[in-house]
Amino acid sequence: MVELVSKRYVKALMIGRDNASLTTLCEQLKKIAAAYSDEKFLAILSSSDIKASQKVELVLSFLEGEVSNELTNFIKLLGEKTRLDIIPDIVESLESELAVLNNSYTGVIYTNKELSVDDIEKLRSQFATKFSVELNLEQKVCDYDGIKVDIDGLGCEIAFSKERLKSQMIEHILKAV
Repeated sequence: MVELVSKRYVKALMIGRDNASLTTLCEQLKKIAAAYSDEKFLAILSSSDIKASQKVELVLSFLEGEVSNELTNFIKLLGEKTRLDIIPDIVESLESELAVLNNSYTGVIYTNKELSVDDIEKLRSQFATKFSVELNLEQKVCDYDGIKVDIDGLGCEIAFSKERLKSQMIEHILKAV
């Protein structure tokens, strides 16, 4: 439900804006969204004792320097509609829309050991060529026994697991016998 609401706000934000202004707006909203990891901040937003205008001022205080009138009005609108809590979802939706507009995506490589920079670059260039996109890959070392590449914006996930290979080999040998 929150995703649908945030996508409507993102569509409204995108009307009549170019990529540069959307990128600037997204960066400003990211600064605000960073505060949502703080429990005290979330408690303030959910408190019924604090006025909506005070909550709006608090949210706008995270932006240093000049804030555009559009962003100020947008935050005020969210405050009036008691939807300040969906700003992180709006940022996520706006980032995915910007990725589609710019044809630029970010993917994650999951492995159990660190890959070299050359290996990551080879994977990046092969996937970028395959999908005809600009691609950045990040690596996350975890307990995955194999390698998995997940490019969320494209809906692509490619995995190679040692355990699955082993089970398929056993199955193939058993069928041959």
